Amino acid sequence: MEDKFFDLLEKLYIKVDTMEKNMATRDELEEIRQSMATRQDIVRLEDKMDINHKALYDGYKLNYEKLNMLEKKVDEINDKVEKQDVEIRVIKGAR
Repeated sequence: MEDKFFDLLEKLYIKVDTMEKNMATRDELEEIRQSMATRQDIVRLEDKMDINHKALYDGYKLNYEKLNMLEKKVDEINDKVEKQDVEIRVIKGAR
């Protein structure tokens, strides 16, 4: 009877020992959780960077378009000033 009891106890010990080896320890679980949290943080940052990058590009594009528009207006004003300078010279020369 004692032999059967010890055999059963030994089998139980082997199963528990095997299960314990297969189970992750609390430290390992904590490392896994932190790793997953870190990955989620990285994904969030990448998403924010993507959104900010698009916003910055849009701002750059708007600034570039506005600068081109202002450059055209300055060129038009410059042409008008040159034309008026010529007209003034002609008027002064006619006197």
